Amino acid sequence: MKKVLVLFAHPKYEKSRANQVLINAIAKKEGVTFHDLYEIYPDFHIDVDAEKKLLEAHDVIIWHHPMYWYSCPPLLKQWIDMVLEFNWAYGPKGKALQDKLCLNAITTGGSKELYCSQGSNSYTINEFLRPFEQTANLCLMKYLKPFAVMGTYKLTNEELDGYGAAYNALIDSLQQF
Repeated sequence: MKKVLVLFAHPKYEKSRANQVLINAIAKKEGVTFHDLYEIYPDFHIDVDAEKKLLEAHDVIIWHHPMYWYSCPPLLKQWIDMVLEFNWAYGPKGKALQDKLCLNAITTGGSKELYCSQGSNSYTINEFLRPFEQTANLCLMKYLKPFAVMGTYKLTNEELDGYGAAYNALIDSLQQF
């Protein structure tokens, strides 16, 4: 069974109904490490060596975050900038993450209809996530399609529970991939 690392970055997690449901659905799963960056690094002082060891110990990396201004919250961006170092994660000697599976798990307040060429955001979620995909490619990881929960403000509790079950099932399948 593959070990899964959920790198969670949400500066207002306590106010996110959708993310609470998703995290509750997977937090106690065997083989899953839930790593809340804002909880661990409230001062933004990232322990790069500890983060590298954590990455090395897992087979699947999930960047779990809300969509913030068409990207991720600042702590996750800083984490990427600091931890994924040249000649460790990428570059001529950078093979530490090679062949690991990687994907984004995201939530958006906006609906699918807003995230398309005809919508007010002009682009799809996949297009907004291209920098993550290219980061994974540069680090020789296998980037998988994102898990997205969209229109979170309008979802019922039952719909959110369905997304929680789907996230749980996704992680089950990733562990067997």
